[in-house]
Formats: sequence, structure tokens, C-alpha cells
Amino acid sequence: MKVFLGGTCAGRKWRDEIIPRLTCDYYNPIVKNWSEEDRLREVRERQTADIVVYTITPDMAGVYSIAEIIDDSNKRPHKTVLCILYDGFDRKMAHSLRAVAKLAEENGACVVESLDELVTYINMRASVTDLKGW
Repeated sequence: MKVFLGGTCAGRKWRDEIIPRLTCDYYNPIVKNWSEEDRLREVRERQTADIVVYTITPDMAGVYSIAEIIDDSNKRPHKTVLCILYDGFDRKMAHSLRAVAKLAEENGACVVESLDELVTYINMRASVTDLKGW
């Protein structure tokens, strides 16, 4: 099983916090010098991953990840996971993000609110996938 680690790229190094705890393969889209080749690989990895994670933090600089979340929750809800780390968002932004989370969840995506929950969910899915291979 492979997980795509999408979402906020700036600020908090949330990927570094969870990668050592994952029991499955993953794709980390963070690279030192972004290129067109990297962009194409990211698209391919996102499309072929078993789980696509979008972790949103207050360091979010744009809104494209939000668009991707809703797109994937519509097209591929069974493999879409939204993790919003609310600590640090102002009240209005947190309210707006809760509406995004509700929409994604209503579309069938999994929604979690901590990195611990995220790791638990991913590893649970990985263990179920591994058992199916028996």
C-alpha cells in the first residue's frame, strides 16, 4: 500500500513527524528544487496512491489543496483523507475549514483532526491491505 502525503508544504514539518511512524510505503512531494518533472511525478503519485492524504495547517499559503481535497472526495472518496490541524487558525478560518471537512466527509472521505489519528488510520488501512494479500 502507498500513501500520498499532500497538503500544506510550508511551515510545520508534519510529514517528518509521521513518516517514521508509518507502516507502509509513501510519497513525499516535498523536494528541494521543484521542477516540471517533479510536478508530473506528483500528479502520477497522487493518481496511483492507495490513500491520498491532505493535511492542512495554519501555514497554508494558498487554497489549491482545498480544491484538491474536494475534487478527490468527489471522485475518489474511498482513498481521500483530510487532516486539519486546527491549532493556530483564527476562529473564522477554523469555522470555514470545518465546513470543508463536513463537505469532504459527506462525500465519503475520511476526516481526522490530529497527526496521531492520521497515523492510526493509515496504519490500520495498511494492515487490512496486507491481510488481503494472504
